[in-house]
Amino acid sequence: MTEITHINDSGEANMVDVSRKEPTFRTAVSAGTVHLKPAVIELIRSGGTKKGDVLATARIAGIMAAKKTSELIPLCHPLAIDHVEIDFEMHKDRIEIKSKVTIEGKTGVEMEALTAVSVAALTIYDMCKSADKDMIIGMIRLVEKTGGRSGSYQREDM
Repeated sequence: MTEITHINDSGEANMVDVSRKEPTFRTAVSAGTVHLKPAVIELIRSGGTKKGDVLATARIAGIMAAKKTSELIPLCHPLAIDHVEIDFEMHKDRIEIKSKVTIEGKTGVEMEALTAVSVAALTIYDMCKSADKDMIIGMIRLVEKTGGRSGSYQREDM
């Protein structure tokens, strides 16, 4: 049976107690997509946007977001993240965003990887909204994770 760990025996929200867990090496990879008009993709490629380097700014925003996840998601543990990587793949009508977060710790970094992609996508939207208000942010998902008691996970529909 699948267990929801953030609900206690009384059905109340609960921060999971990880105090007795041993630290292990853990990773999480997440991905998401921002659909844009092809002309805006070309503006990003050429550096022609008014607010500056869109992808560099989105990368920094994603890294910062991963580090602040526990301030945004109420039951997440504050973590000393070892590394955050944000990559972009540009296509004719979309930007694919991928994040990888690593830690030597007592709990996983799935939420940090998902938050990194989400905020990177929102930053792209913010920087390009004057040129394309029809952007669509979506397909934010966990792609894989390693480490911890539950072991490894690999999304099969990718």
